[in-house]
Amino acid sequence: MTECRLLEELTRTESRTAAEKTLVVWPVGAIEQHGPHLPVGTDTFTIEFLTRQAAEKASSEISVHIAPTLPFGSSHHHLPFGGTMSLTTQTYYRIVYELAESLIVCGYRKIFVLNGHGGNHELVQLVARDLALNYPVSIAAASYWTIAWDALVELNAHNDCRLPGHAGKFETSVMMALRPDLIHEPRPHRDHTGSTDPRGSVRPYRAEHHGSWQAIDGFTDSPDRGTSELGRRWLDATVDALAKAMVEFDSQATV
Repeated sequence: MTECRLLEELTRTESRTAAEKTLVVWPVGAIEQHGPHLPVGTDTFTIEFLTRQAAEKASSEISVHIAPTLPFGSSHHHLPFGGTMSLTTQTYYRIVYELAESLIVCGYRKIFVLNGHGGNHELVQLVARDLALNYPVSIAAASYWTIAWDALVELNAHNDCRLPGHAGKFETSVMMALRPDLIHEPRPHRDHTGSTDPRGSVRPYRAEHHGSWQAIDGFTDSPDRGTSELGRRWLDATVDALAKAMVEFDSQATV
């Protein structure tokens, strides 16, 4: 019998009994500035919603436990703006590693880390790689936009903005659908923001430039182009893609 349960609502017996055959999904987000118009919890609100909705959808085929959302991320690049609680690269890696390790020691053998913040992207993948080297576990780690990329491009989520960008059209649309009460108006406008390459968000090389976030005032494109209707469409497509990924990974788990 399949199920979808929150880990924090289980007893130790319920968790231990189901752990070996259950996929545990762990959402990780951030508390960081999102321009003058979005709440600092944007990434955490988004990934928690997506994870819970996708896990519920996936539970028609597999059993899923949802671990409590980690609300803090690696966000030092946003500290100059205020409203940010960040962990260093090294500390964030250790926290994610040790918390996931705890799940393994407690009996879980299939773990999926779902990320909602760009600064965490590579770090959660490194954790997954290292844990699978050290323990008999199947573990996946991904950012929600990479899993849903093709579906989002099909809905033109890459046009006239950065996908997913930061506090621009995409994230503003998502938050207008999720928490319109937290949007501050007027939203900023920016001309000539361009579109994202539909082939993917990963460039042939990574370039970092000191002061680049201050130069764009902490947001990547034009938030005033976001709408709640776009946000709902993009959220629905992402939930579908994440649910499929959970089921696919569960079926491929080797331990």
